[in-house]
Amino acid sequence: MLKIKKNKIDTNEIVNYIYDKFDIKRYIMLIVGLLIVAISFNLFLLPNDIVFGGVSGISIVTSKLFGWDTSIFIMICNIILLIISYFMLGFEDTKRSIVGSLLFPIFVKITTDIDVLLNIGNNDIVVCILFGAVLYGIGAGLVFKAGFTTGGTDIINQIISKYVKISIGNAIILSDGLIVLFGAVVFGFTKLLYSLITLYIISVLTDKVMLGISDSKAFYIIAEEDKEIKKYILEELGHGVTVFDAKGGYTKEKQKVLFCVIPTKDYFKLKEAIHLIDREAFFVATDSYEVLGGE
Repeated sequence: MLKIKKNKIDTNEIVNYIYDKFDIKRYIMLIVGLLIVAISFNLFLLPNDIVFGGVSGISIVTSKLFGWDTSIFIMICNIILLIISYFMLGFEDTKRSIVGSLLFPIFVKITTDIDVLLNIGNNDIVVCILFGAVLYGIGAGLVFKAGFTTGGTDIINQIISKYVKISIGNAIILSDGLIVLFGAVVFGFTKLLYSLITLYIISVLTDKVMLGISDSKAFYIIAEEDKEIKKYILEELGHGVTVFDAKGGYTKEKQKVLFCVIPTKDYFKLKEAIHLIDREAFFVATDSYEVLGGE
């Protein structure tokens, strides 16, 4: 049990507690996610030479060029990357990649002959990459949501981000971009286009599974007629509002900021009402994936 003393919060201790505590739901989510990813890989992506990035993408190229077993190649690469990660990132960052890195190639091996059991045919490559990308994105989302990774280039991205001083997002674009281009050299420009579509769908579905589908919108509103807008939200929409005291960074003028979270179905009502009440009003609306607390 994690004990947090008042005014003495050790952030590293909190992170370690979150990742180290045993939660059966996390591991079930991990197993299901890895199984879905492995099925998608062997059933849709590998047979159609879709190099979508990562060590899995490289294994597709090496399988076609040299006939190497994809699961063995992924396992060897993941072990090498774990060793590199230990020396370059440290044990604490490395240990969170160990389980996924070692289990994923095992699942790839187990599902190698899945196409024999599920003989769907590969005549329509567009249908295959769509189903493959959707399944892969759902599986990867479950793995990440459980707090694990599948290893591979996830480790490379962390190393690039740390030592090259760029964001994880840019590191992903760099590493996966080079792998996708490598696949294009081997399989041609058409497969490059399919790979890009696959990569995009995977990234979108992964985020959706991790964050969920937003059913609320968070509004930040700055307006001269803030009292009227607040009244509309409270009385007409029936939602709460929090008022912040703020100061313009450039003008140094004091102003009020209204903050509220409303159901997505009321988004249009509030947006239009803001414009009608104060045409000079400034507001930002963002997706709110989880709303807890309050009354």
